[in-house]
Amino acid sequence: MNDLKRTKISGPAIPVRGNDIDTDRIIPARFLKCVTFDGLGDHAFEDDRLQLKQKGQVHPIDNPAFANAKIMLANKNFGCGSSREHAPQSIMRWGRGIDAIIGESFAEIFFGNCVTLGVPCLVADEATMQHLMSHAETHPNDVLVIDIERKTVKAGDQTYSLTLADGPRKAFLEGAWDSTAELLAAKDQIAATAAKLPYFNGWK
Repeated sequence: MNDLKRTKISGPAIPVRGNDIDTDRIIPARFLKCVTFDGLGDHAFEDDRLQLKQKGQVHPIDNPAFANAKIMLANKNFGCGSSREHAPQSIMRWGRGIDAIIGESFAEIFFGNCVTLGVPCLVADEATMQHLMSHAETHPNDVLVIDIERKTVKAGDQTYSLTLADGPRKAFLEGAWDSTAELLAAKDQIAATAAKLPYFNGWK
């Protein structure tokens, strides 16, 4: 499980400003028909991007300055709305891949879906988010460093405090966030236990 550990995450950041950005805005419902999640990242924030383009404006996702981003910055109640797993999947698969999100707050189900994908969602206060977003906008190539053990993020010469619940934090530090991987790692023990069950007739 060591390869699943998340202790430090680093990379440039992309700021996506706005409160209450729901999952329908992150990935519109028409893209939920996909059989697999492949290519879903291409359609992240699709409608928001189109609306801004029609106004002659550019969404951060379409701004070449943020093309190498590995960390997304958000405001309040990010990922609210429906519980679709496609939302964090599209974020995780956009560009070079988003490895972590820092925001003022997250919708509970969105947060949980991110955890199961190995994408930590860490919380910062409003003032910190303003600093981080402004820093990313003026220095888009600067690398932010998230330390999950210490619950901090370093941007430039400044270090900011973050919060992350003890359960998810421990899961990331120990590499225990992937329940499927945990089951596969314990397949011998599972088979041994199953063989002792009087109602079990073998693997089908």
